[in-house]
Amino acid sequence: MIFSLNATVPVFSMMVLGYLLHNKTRLLDSRFADCLNTFVFQVALPVQLFQNLATSDFHTIWNGGVVVFCFVTSLLSILLLLGLSFLLRETGLRAEFIQAGYRGSQALLGTALMQNIYGSSGPLALVLIGAVPLYNVAAVLLLTLMVPGGRLDRKALGKAAKGIVTNPIILGIAVGLLWSLLKIPQPVILQRSVSSLAATATPLGLLALGASIEPRKVLGCWKPTVVSSVFKLLVFGALFLPVAIHLGYRGEVLVVILIMLASPATVSCFNMARSMGHEGTLSAGTVVLTTVCSAFTFTLWLYILRTLALI
Repeated sequence: MIFSLNATVPVFSMMVLGYLLHNKTRLLDSRFADCLNTFVFQVALPVQLFQNLATSDFHTIWNGGVVVFCFVTSLLSILLLLGLSFLLRETGLRAEFIQAGYRGSQALLGTALMQNIYGSSGPLALVLIGAVPLYNVAAVLLLTLMVPGGRLDRKALGKAAKGIVTNPIILGIAVGLLWSLLKIPQPVILQRSVSSLAATATPLGLLALGASIEPRKVLGCWKPTVVSSVFKLLVFGALFLPVAIHLGYRGEVLVVILIMLASPATVSCFNMARSMGHEGTLSAGTVVLTTVCSAFTFTLWLYILRTLALI
């Protein structure tokens, strides 16, 4: 239990601090939090992932089996939620229900948790390679086709492709892997500059995430929000973690798979839903509910895996 709490409490305490700075002191207003969030995901986090990969041995990091496992489990998760979404009477909520249920905050919270447990993000890049491109394509397709009057055209497909190619997270991983593969040395000046910038990603990102939490958003459409959250935090872990264990994954690799399966919904769910003509209430509610509840559920998952001597 101490191991699990040491991994999760520092991460979620930073989010609580962000919430307090936003809601109690107003030192971190919404506009500033949005700017921080943009900076973290477009600059600091890609640099941090680049640093972790560029300074590692490519042949030690790379594991094609993990990439394939992450892709397949992500696809199955999307298809399962797609089937469940047809039980919703309000057709306009279906795309949001699916996206918020499968799209986790692996990059930000995953990096923070891996640093607390192992000191670096390690094989987290494998999860991002296997899942993030699929996440983006599925989100664009679902949000386009499941909006009234929506249709799939060349513009929607182009947007999905562009989203993958220009994704800063993917670019940071790609450059880091290439740097590691070619064994390019880093001058001290570059190394220290990259290290300083990378160090800002986790604390600023967690503060911004905490500042974005608005509990009242959960009440907008609470039933599908709760169902989506339960799948995001508990069901997918219960379904696919035993498969990962059966395949022989242990230690760091098993933790990053857990992060993919049981991390809270990412804020970009809400942003993408709003930008593509959806209301965004269910997305916002799922982000809030999963973020708050994951402090307990993720600690429980770590406790179970640690007790079973799997990590």
